Amino acid sequence: MYYIIKHIMELRVLSKESSELMIEIKGENHTFMNVLKGALLETEGVTAATYDLNPIQSGGQIDPILSLKTDGRDPLEALGDATKSIEKAYGEFLKAYQAAVK
Repeated sequence: MYYIIKHIMELRVLSKESSELMIEIKGENHTFMNVLKGALLETEGVTAATYDLNPIQSGGQIDPILSLKTDGRDPLEALGDATKSIEKAYGEFLKAYQAAVK
């Protein structure tokens, strides 16, 4: 038996420039943010990716803020590609898991 949990995320664009993006991702934690940051850093055109999730230092901010910089590539496009790579990895893991529990 296995379970698939669907989760809808709320994103809020805080700022967007031609090669920079800052978005707030409501309700997420270090677990997801580290996966996303790692995927972004492996994405073509991304020069920097980090997030802030420190309520004490950020004046009470409780939802993570992702900061992304590119070499001129549209940062939303780069974020989309990183998301697709996470989805692909998850799909491969799910297939392996399903085969293992048969």
